[in-house]
Amino acid sequence: MPRIGITLGDPRGIGPEVTAAALRDFIGLKPVLIGPKALGSVGRELEELGVWESVGEWEPGGGPRLAGELSAKAIERAVRLASDGELDGIVTAPISKAALHAAGYPFPGHTEFLQTLTGAAEVTMMMAAERTPIGGPLRLALLTAHMPLNDVPDALNVDLVTVKTRIAIDALRRWWGIPQPRVTFAGLNPHAGEGGLFGDEEQKVLAPAINKLSTDSKIELLGVFPGDTVFLQAIEGKADLVVTPYHDVGLAVLKTLARDEGVNVTAGLPFPRTSPDHGTAIDIAGTKSADPGAMRAAIDLCIRFCSASVSTQ
Repeated sequence: MPRIGITLGDPRGIGPEVTAAALRDFIGLKPVLIGPKALGSVGRELEELGVWESVGEWEPGGGPRLAGELSAKAIERAVRLASDGELDGIVTAPISKAALHAAGYPFPGHTEFLQTLTGAAEVTMMMAAERTPIGGPLRLALLTAHMPLNDVPDALNVDLVTVKTRIAIDALRRWWGIPQPRVTFAGLNPHAGEGGLFGDEEQKVLAPAINKLSTDSKIELLGVFPGDTVFLQAIEGKADLVVTPYHDVGLAVLKTLARDEGVNVTAGLPFPRTSPDHGTAIDIAGTKSADPGAMRAAIDLCIRFCSASVSTQ
């Protein structure tokens, strides 16, 4: 069984309880649980399910600054353990970006924080649901992630599209075990620009990038398609990956179809990292009403990735 570390996320949120609920389904897994002490009954439950790695003391009723500090320390500890070879991969429970900032960590999310901690030259945020109600699986690569929508057109360029897509393709090969991925691209503009009538990023950025990617004969590039229909190719089993130009064009589809199965994957790190594709849900924390499905899927996928990484070494 791979050595998995799980950061418990914001102590005010549902991370600890969905972790506890999900771990009951993994017989024989004894993960390293990284987070603060004093999490009440769920903390005692977690102590029986894994090996505790404390990063400090949580004060019940504590504010955003303390929550952000403890969340960040857990991520830092997990990366250190993985970088030292003590963990094969990590799963991260949700954090609050506002709390992270209140504690003095200037990152828009896990992805950018992990990239900085590991020194990775470039990473790609991927989203995956290995099961969807109307087909599946659905896997996405985001060319841009946490930025205002009006900054996206200027951020897109041929090199960015090429590099981020190649990172995602490498993850498909190494972690998902897909040697010849079929890749399709979502256009930025309505109707994928309609030949330049509604915008020309498809012609000036995406098309040249696809041309550069075509030098790899072991990729099947399906082309650029309108964002309102491209996802059907994945759901119908015709594409292994949909490359999307910005955050919501992909996540709106994935979270609608597979809210409790979605997993965030950071491709480009030196080790696998997965996370449930939902937020802290502080408003329902402690009620035991949170669905642990996405955390269960994140743990399962991390185990799968770690096993694949070991087998290819």
